[in-house]
Amino acid sequence: MFHLTTIGFVRHGVTAWNKEGRAQGSSDIPLDEEGIEMAEHVAKRIVGEQWDVIYTSPLIRAKKTAEIIAEGKPAIKLLEDNRLREFGGGQIEGTTEVERLEKWGPTWREMELGVEPNEDIISRGMAFVEDMKVTHAGQRVLVVSHGGFIKRLVGALVPGEKLGEKMDNTSLTVVELRDDENMCSLYNCTKHLVLTNRI
Repeated sequence: MFHLTTIGFVRHGVTAWNKEGRAQGSSDIPLDEEGIEMAEHVAKRIVGEQWDVIYTSPLIRAKKTAEIIAEGKPAIKLLEDNRLREFGGGQIEGTTEVERLEKWGPTWREMELGVEPNEDIISRGMAFVEDMKVTHAGQRVLVVSHGGFIKRLVGALVPGEKLGEKMDNTSLTVVELRDDENMCSLYNCTKHLVLTNRI
């Protein structure tokens, strides 16, 4: 019997820049104390779930989250893949929305500020997914990455699905890869934080 490959996406724990509303992009910002706690909560949840391998973005906020998860799953491999990094933010990295409006005005999104194009983000994400379908056929692959990247990739994997705009820190989103039509069976789930009164 043919088994589907399943990918679970976990967004990294919170950082100081998240709290300040700063665009992080490829800036290598670490988890703050609360971010580490959040990673520990999602790790406890994942201990009770079946996953075969963990892949992570090399950026420290994702990698640290993945390492905390992997501590509870010592029998499975943790691998880095640069395709899972957050999209490059160009000149907007390190800025808040207020600062962007002050600097470039309300049309800043339409300007050429060196932000990685959507099609490039989706292209590298889809290349990763295609590799997973071959390398881990029929397995459950956990991916620790970033909000902007995960939102865009999940949107491309399940087009037409009305997915929320939000992608909370340490949320779990699960996509089953199918030949005809992929299925998102869980989106932006943070029950592990609710149970611990984190949110």
